[in-house]
Amino acid sequence: MSGERWLLLSDGARPTEDIYFLESVAPQLRSEGHDVGRLDVRSWRWRLARWVLSRQLGANLVLCRTLPNRVLHWLERHREIFGRIVYLIDDDIPAASEDEALPAVYRRRMARIAAMQPRLLALADVVVASSEGLASRLEGRHGDVRVLTPPLIAPLPDLSHFDAPHWWVGFHGTRAHLEDVRHIAPALRRFHEASPQVSLEVMLGRYTPVSLQGLERLETPDAMSWKAFRGYRQRRRMHIGLAPLLDSTFNRGKSFIKFLDISAMGGVGVYSRRPPYTEIVEHGVTGLLVDDTPQAWYDALRYLVEHPDVARRMADNAAGVARERGDIAKACSFWRRLEAG
Repeated sequence: MSGERWLLLSDGARPTEDIYFLESVAPQLRSEGHDVGRLDVRSWRWRLARWVLSRQLGANLVLCRTLPNRVLHWLERHREIFGRIVYLIDDDIPAASEDEALPAVYRRRMARIAAMQPRLLALADVVVASSEGLASRLEGRHGDVRVLTPPLIAPLPDLSHFDAPHWWVGFHGTRAHLEDVRHIAPALRRFHEASPQVSLEVMLGRYTPVSLQGLERLETPDAMSWKAFRGYRQRRRMHIGLAPLLDSTFNRGKSFIKFLDISAMGGVGVYSRRPPYTEIVEHGVTGLLVDDTPQAWYDALRYLVEHPDVARRMADNAAGVARERGDIAKACSFWRRLEAG
């Protein structure tokens, strides 16, 4: 189909919006004759956004994660003027609200979204989840749940940084993974002490685990805005990326987005041996899958720095998988099937 109107209603979830729609699928849809836009519906913008929405008769809507309550209420009252509504979700929100390992502020925010989610599900014709694990959690709550794994929207670098004598090992995630990092902190400290040719970067700022703070070759940049992180990811080169993921209800809904992020920074990843990473990583070929023990993480890191040619080959293999599994053309085909019903 061509010539349809797609409008994404934004509550500020820019990573989700960009990865799964605006920076992946939307450009292709536009090239095929669709009218695709983003409408910010937050706070003071709502008055203008409401005026715009009321004139979008028959438009298809994309909703990401959540909406302000007054916007949701308005949509419920005017649902009949729109076409298809797609709800994009990339986290198990109810599980996050109940996970005591997560920061209290984050849990409270997730609890507000979780309370609203049944209304979003009721509005949607189709729910698009970012992983099989998340989809399985949603299938009992909606009749049409489909899986769109993360498209790759970042360029893949060459691997010339592997020629440097000094290596970088990094974790680039949010505070939602603080407990995961704490669990491997003993391995990272031991690895730092045993590997003077390696520096660590943990993007948790002041929330970096205490056991790591003060290490001589450790950098702890603060969390960045999505726009700033995209630029940083394109410039920064890592040799090894860290993706710890403890077994929890919340983590079982995660996508393999970190595999793509690590490849975009030119690295080979060390991953927890569980989904979603077991669905994309071939152990010893495109990364290392390890058990949840500090010894296993230490052994994996030491193996990579002691076998630099193997590490580089795995990083190259991982980039190929990232390119294939994150192919934007596949996301576009997925979206065309949504259009067809």
